Amino acid sequence: MTTQGDLLHVVTLDDITPRRVALGRLLIWGSAAVMALSFAAVALAGYGFNPLGIETWRPGLYGYLLWATCLCIAQVVLHGEHGKRTLFILPSVLFVVAMVIFPLLYAIVIALSDWNLSSPDGRQFNGLDNIRQMWGDPFYWNALRNMVWYTLAILVEYAIAFGLALILASQIRARKFFRVAFLMPLMLSPVAVSWMVGKSMLEVRFGPLARLARALGWDDPSFFGNPEIARATIMVMDAWTYIPFMMIMILAGLQAIPREVQEAARVDGANAWRNFWEVTFPLMLPVSITAILIRIIFKLKLADIIINVTSGGPGGATDSVTSFIFREYRDRSNVGYGTLLALVYLVVIVIAITVFMKLVDRWMNPRY
Repeated sequence: MTTQGDLLHVVTLDDITPRRVALGRLLIWGSAAVMALSFAAVALAGYGFNPLGIETWRPGLYGYLLWATCLCIAQVVLHGEHGKRTLFILPSVLFVVAMVIFPLLYAIVIALSDWNLSSPDGRQFNGLDNIRQMWGDPFYWNALRNMVWYTLAILVEYAIAFGLALILASQIRARKFFRVAFLMPLMLSPVAVSWMVGKSMLEVRFGPLARLARALGWDDPSFFGNPEIARATIMVMDAWTYIPFMMIMILAGLQAIPREVQEAARVDGANAWRNFWEVTFPLMLPVSITAILIRIIFKLKLADIIINVTSGGPGGATDSVTSFIFREYRDRSNVGYGTLLALVYLVVIVIAITVFMKLVDRWMNPRY
């Protein structure tokens, strides 16, 4: 039999007194208030109001650690043995708060600031000025439109990847060799692809592909001079890099389809087209949706090839949102405006992915 003062005493719900509840709530709300005040003091110091003499972000970190520690103690104080169980999920909760929620809130503060690294004035709060600037920025909206074209190109990539996967899944000669050969572009980084293909093979004067195009009758094979051709060339280079990724996923899905299913379809009289359209393609839908979704995520981050080959030109014709934001940081040192564009792009991505998943779910699971 143990008592409250013993080390091994098990605290049950019957041991939770009103005084203990008040102590637990005091720990939670008191530490949260200290953390909020420390964040507010750091934020105000960034805008020039600094009566406490804060020079770094450390008070905010100390406030967060104090809140995390008090939260752990308060769970045990308020819930006894049940509180100890919640301690197992607290590390993940604290990690999410520290690595996701806090940076997001800090980014919102930056997005509402006029912060140019080349300016001696430092960071100044400017309210909604960055939003008004974004609304009237034609280059940003042009980059957003380009992203729509780049994303729609995934449908073509998917069709090509599916065709290649069907070929490599059939009994052809040197199948293993072709599987390795088709996967090789995926092993290259986009930077290497930019220099190997964009800067050397497509170079308008001495590039072998430019010479071949000239020999075939194209007088001025400037792959990056015309806006439409430059955009299409970027799409081809990106597709050449990532089609193997979709192909390998679809190939794995094809090999997982039981042979008995397709043999049964052939016994029932289905020809090759009906076998593909009514058996193989429906069975491949989950894999296809996963491959397309992952490819969309890759595509939304498209920047390396554009930055290295065209820097968004000519006239912003090949700019993606990511490359536009990158140049806003690197070339103009405009941290506040660049952060706002990144946050807006994040919201657009979340909405687009959510709508895409809803449409896919409704298509694959129709409710009659």
